Amino acid sequence: MKARNTFFEIKTPSAGKARAGQLFTDHGEIETPIFMPVGTVASVKTIQQRELREDIKAQIILGNTYHLYLRPKMDVIQEAGGLHKFMNWDRPILTDSGGYQVFSLSESRKLAEEGVQFKSHLDGGLHFISPEKSMEIQRQIGGDIFMSFDECTPFPCPYKKAKESMEMTHRWLKRCIKWCEDNPEIYGHKQIFFPIVQGSTYSELRRESALFISEQNAEGNAIGGLSVGEPEEEMYRITHEVTDILPFHKPRYLMGVGTPWNILESISLGVDMMDCVMPTRNARNGMLFTWNGVINIKNEKWKKDFSALDEFGTSYVDQEYSKAYVRHLFSAREYLGKQIASLHNLAFYLDLVQTARKHILQGNFYAWKNSVIPNLKKRL
Repeated sequence: MKARNTFFEIKTPSAGKARAGQLFTDHGEIETPIFMPVGTVASVKTIQQRELREDIKAQIILGNTYHLYLRPKMDVIQEAGGLHKFMNWDRPILTDSGGYQVFSLSESRKLAEEGVQFKSHLDGGLHFISPEKSMEIQRQIGGDIFMSFDECTPFPCPYKKAKESMEMTHRWLKRCIKWCEDNPEIYGHKQIFFPIVQGSTYSELRRESALFISEQNAEGNAIGGLSVGEPEEEMYRITHEVTDILPFHKPRYLMGVGTPWNILESISLGVDMMDCVMPTRNARNGMLFTWNGVINIKNEKWKKDFSALDEFGTSYVDQEYSKAYVRHLFSAREYLGKQIASLHNLAFYLDLVQTARKHILQGNFYAWKNSVIPNLKKRL
């Protein structure tokens, strides 16, 4: 069985909701399920683009609208010819809308129907982003996939607030769509627009939002407002309910998720795309994700452990550097330790989703997932 539109092709429906697919963009094809490394300010922290391409084999990365808007600013990116050329990355890029970062500045922003006024975290200067402004910025950045401007509610969130926020997100979505229809791409490649489902952890709101988003007939859809502090079981429940409603033949992007086991469980619920800062952020603090479990490389127990970082790892750093050596680098506060750890974690995440894809195509994904998750969660 195959289902395809101009952007996404499903290779197999698998047994259950997990599926393997392929995204088609002007900067290359992407095999799904996929994890997208986060390149907040035109840089995946501590990782060079050559390493992303050759060592980690990243097929797509994420850029952050809020941070790029503030620095280096749009005039620089436009003069460079867009973000791809500015950062020398010839593969696909997804940009978020800036909404999550703006709304996280709860003490320094003012929210209204027109948009959001906020203070820059860099210099305190006042800025204003509306749905139309977010679309304009993302056109100027030039990502292959770009997101609607939404409000991300915190957890917990009262029902009344969650409903009001969701309804405004829907109104903003209509404004985003209208702006995009009136303002074509500027760099000669197609940009693909994703709206975002909201509604906190309320099933009624999530179903309403998923139906509204589906009716917009965008080429892909996203699930936002999860992984913001709610229990994992709530995240899985909402994801399951939403993917039951979102169109089967279009890609589904679960934003900001998560741990390796979160990723596998999300794939099992019909999610195709994920991103999170966790692999690089945790790496910089000495946490390594491996096929055998989670390692705090700064612990004393690794001081004389000269075995590979991950005996089943696919990155060259897994075989070239020992646990004892990387622990030494962290103890000595050498930047190389953070680089090696970040390379390892990103390579592991990409290997994880590629292995998941293989098992989906083989038809044994669920048995494999259930067998590996206990190992992934172990603290070594």
